[in-house]
Amino acid sequence: MTNVLVSDCNLNSVCERLEHCCVEAGLEQAPAKRQPNTGAKLWGRVRSKLLRQKLDPQTVQSKNWHMDVIEMNGIKVEFSMKFTSRDLSLKRTPSKKQSGVFGVKISVVTKRERSKVPYIVRQCIEEVEKRGIEEVGIYRISGVATDIQALKAAFDTNTKDILVMLSDMDINAIAGTLKLYFRELPEPLLTDRLYPAFMEGIALSDPAAKENCMMHLLRSLPDPNLITFLTLLEHLKRVAEKEPVNKMSLHNLATVFGPTLLRPSEESNKGHITLASDIWSHDVMAQVQVLLYYLQHPPISFTELKRNTLYFSTDV
Repeated sequence: MTNVLVSDCNLNSVCERLEHCCVEAGLEQAPAKRQPNTGAKLWGRVRSKLLRQKLDPQTVQSKNWHMDVIEMNGIKVEFSMKFTSRDLSLKRTPSKKQSGVFGVKISVVTKRERSKVPYIVRQCIEEVEKRGIEEVGIYRISGVATDIQALKAAFDTNTKDILVMLSDMDINAIAGTLKLYFRELPEPLLTDRLYPAFMEGIALSDPAAKENCMMHLLRSLPDPNLITFLTLLEHLKRVAEKEPVNKMSLHNLATVFGPTLLRPSEESNKGHITLASDIWSHDVMAQVQVLLYYLQHPPISFTELKRNTLYFSTDV
């Protein structure tokens, strides 16, 4: 029997972990007479059941754990699942210790490190490009939580063994650590202040007006945020170049990172009752579209953006 504990509202992440368990079960436990694709069939039943539960209002809105067992040919998958509203699952909690990197303002980290891009971002990107850029589902498949927490602790304490840990760690854990860093920033990388403007800009129908607005918004970001964003942007483009192998398109990557890099502030959500359908809200789709816009855009130069800022400021 395989036990899978699910506390994530991301259904794709849930399904990926269960798929791994089901296929493994089918391969390891199948006797000689059992069909070799038993695990795959069981996985199909698990996914179908999860999708039905996702659409069930009572299951989605319940705050309690939902227990279930799915069985086929002697193989059982037992799992516990509950849904958490988006505002709770993505809630940012600033770190009380300003000596670390997780939960600490990006401007504080870069100033302390005397760098333009946080060390954790640079190292995770380098490792992914070194040995994970062709990994199927990179950034989509979840890493092992204990490995991610170990890397988080190492970066927070600035241990000398970080590089050794990175070289030995499963690549999905490294990708998960990078996502966790951005998720735990005190405010999204694209900032709370500019969020409404990004939402308005991406909705513009005139291509020239949209271009001007979206570039102006990038110029409005603090330098550490902008340089880090451009670094991540170029990295994700390189990952997408390997789509035939890793199955990660620009849209897939935008779906993974968009709601993490761009999100309304908690203050703007106060007093708002979040429904289960809010998980798939219009805001989330717009956040994905913002990142996708920049991913599909020709290379963006920090120097060129700043040169345009100077031009606009003197041509008034």
